[in-house]
Amino acid sequence: MARYTGPSWKLSRRLGISLTGTGKELEKRPYAPGQHGPNQRKKLSEYGLQLQEKQKLRHMFGMNERQFRTLFNRAGKMPGVHGENFMILLESRLDNIVYRLGLARTRRAARQLVNHGHILVDGSRVDIPSYRVSPGQSISLREKSRNLDVIKEALSVNNFVPDYLTFDADKLEGTFTRLPERAELPAEINETLIVEFYSR
Repeated sequence: MARYTGPSWKLSRRLGISLTGTGKELEKRPYAPGQHGPNQRKKLSEYGLQLQEKQKLRHMFGMNERQFRTLFNRAGKMPGVHGENFMILLESRLDNIVYRLGLARTRRAARQLVNHGHILVDGSRVDIPSYRVSPGQSISLREKSRNLDVIKEALSVNNFVPDYLTFDADKLEGTFTRLPERAELPAEINETLIVEFYSR
């Protein structure tokens, strides 16, 4: 199954969560899309809740099902809590780190920056969005890419960098200092429901 490329705002409204991270999708119409959106009163089953939680996280990171499931299985082989390990692996993806550093306004934009070869990891160009960044590695911009308008715009509105990252605004360079803790990861996601979904 291919990656979702349809309207992200409509998807955000259906799942009840801002997939871009800006929150704009739910400001005007905070209900599901469609003719009956504002008046829907359907109660989700246990399976429905688990599926919805899985879809929220999958679409948040812009991944297809096979990629998502493979990463979930890898998290299960690591020591520790399965759900937390999975969230940490997702957070360690290069496109997500670029987004968290504020070099892009959304994860979609971050993915595009990586795909187009604008991002360097430890001085070497990496154009794979799913590349797993290890603690201690530095992420920077290619010299030619430093004056891109999309990057300047993203940096001008970004005012928060997580504690597990450091960012030098002058050099436009960030470092993934350590693995994130669960408290620093998206609070709106209940990863235990995702573990239950795949454990059926």
